[in-house]
Amino acid sequence: EMRGGRGRGIFGSGATPSATNVIDMIEIATTGNATDFGDDIHARQEGYAAFASATRGCFGGGQTPTVLSSITYVTIPSQGGANDFGDLKTAIQRNVGLSDNTRGISAGGGDPVQTAEITFVTISTTGNSSGFGNLTQQRAGSGACASPTRGLVAGGYETPGGNHNIIDFITIATGGNAEDFGDLTDDPNSLAGCSNSTRGLFGGGQNPSNVNVIAYVTIATKGNAIDFGNLHDEIDYLGACASATRGIFAGGQSPTKLNVIEYVTIATTGDAIDFGDLTVARRFAQGCSDVHGGLG
Repeated sequence: EMRGGRGRGIFGSGATPSATNVIDMIEIATTGNATDFGDDIHARQEGYAAFASATRGCFGGGQTPTVLSSITYVTIPSQGGANDFGDLKTAIQRNVGLSDNTRGISAGGGDPVQTAEITFVTISTTGNSSGFGNLTQQRAGSGACASPTRGLVAGGYETPGGNHNIIDFITIATGGNAEDFGDLTDDPNSLAGCSNSTRGLFGGGQNPSNVNVIAYVTIATKGNAIDFGNLHDEIDYLGACASATRGIFAGGQSPTKLNVIEYVTIATTGDAIDFGDLTVARRFAQGCSDVHGGLG
């Protein structure tokens, strides 16, 4: 649990439905309620990219209600407010994030016009994002996760065109366009993704009604997702993070704004189990951790 960091999960700001800039933290190896970590500079009311190294967690994009290009960061082993990091190439919302220990990735996003653009930052520095490549299909509201080499972006929606069941993959250390990995078991948008270094999980979303499905893939291979189990309820706009053993899903709406945190054991299959509660019930509380699958 502690490899690469302390084993902390971080959940960022969101909407209650009014804006809140609170950042929560949990200790992934335990169960219990989240505690206050600090505040983001922005109260991000829409989906945004969240990614982390073993020491830093970053949040980029979203809406306040102005659509944001801002990237902020926190130092995960300590507690306190977020600091300015730089800016995404463009202001964007409903983008999604993933990372290894070096690079943070923002992919897709946009409402009402979606984009396929992928950009990256070097997490240990500060500065603006740079171009990486493009997804196979422009879309927003996807879920994402990573191993130390590969990043996956799954699901999402396009206007017009509706929902997609696409799973794309990129090689994080290089630049270039995404390639097809396989398909989800359904075609949700507004889902959440998390992973250890071997398995990626995707849970929740809407199609158009909310769903409670969790599906998994083996990141090193290509192929379609397989049923894993279910969340406690049909939830969209949720966040997720992970350690080497546990996948955590938190917040969202059903349509009531939720404070529920639940977990699964990634190496097995089965339904999610109650973990505790967020400090504030909210949707769009995007998650990251200092022990996720992209760190090895």
